Amino acid sequence: MDDAPIGIFDSGVGGLTVARAIRAQLPQESLVYIGDTAHSPYGPKPIADVRRYSIEVLDALVDQGVKMLVIACNTASAAVLRDARERYDVPVVEVIGPAVRRAVSTTRNGRVGVIGTVGTIGSRVYQDMLEVNERLEVFTAACPRFVEFVEAGITGSPEVLAVAEEYLAPLRDARVDTLVLGCTHYPFLRGAISYVMGEGVSLVSSDDETAADVYRQLVKHDQLASPGAVASYVYEATGDSAEDFTALANRLMGHEVRDVQLVQTGVIDLPYLLAAEADEVGRDGTVQP
Repeated sequence: MDDAPIGIFDSGVGGLTVARAIRAQLPQESLVYIGDTAHSPYGPKPIADVRRYSIEVLDALVDQGVKMLVIACNTASAAVLRDARERYDVPVVEVIGPAVRRAVSTTRNGRVGVIGTVGTIGSRVYQDMLEVNERLEVFTAACPRFVEFVEAGITGSPEVLAVAEEYLAPLRDARVDTLVLGCTHYPFLRGAISYVMGEGVSLVSSDDETAADVYRQLVKHDQLASPGAVASYVYEATGDSAEDFTALANRLMGHEVRDVQLVQTGVIDLPYLLAAEADEVGRDGTVQP
């Protein structure tokens, strides 16, 4: 048994959907969550910057003694997963693989849509994982303003619906029957996304599937918390105001996030991250089969 906490991080509040799913499925587990609000959003940033910011936050979590890392950000998962698994001695769970597995098992017509940040769509990580299955046809669209809406606490306005229509109409016209919400912020916009796509389209998000992966890894590594453990939940942010993060989190999640602390992340020297500049990819965000 291992009563150390699970470390979770996202570029902002989006990863709280994953944290909530882990709390629901594993109520005995303690959590430490960091929202990197100082650098949010990650989506439009160069992959080299995303890698640096991500490793700095993951280092901060490891320094707090976590037993597992959960990268609850699709952009960071695409950018830094390999580096994280090489750098740390604790298990590392990400959010892309679980969503892909659910999409494959959900689709009926083999036409799968994926929406995400510019960085996630440009990385082609979802396309590459889904297209291994030859029966699938994959269509993608970058939705950069979605994160901006969520981080501003705007989830149901007419403007959100209009932007959702603009982004999603090509995917609807492509007759996808399954849509992957390739950003942990997007479940907060599920109402608008579902309305635009129509009732016949299944929405797949990574929160519950990632929580199930966390359980599997805890069992595999014999790290489940002891039956009598009393869970604690620590929420931290890297920005200038803990109050802003708390207010937004409570607006989106209810009052389960309390006493948010500010945390500093250091500047790191990681020579192998310099290779990221050579990995830059096209980021036009257009729908593509």
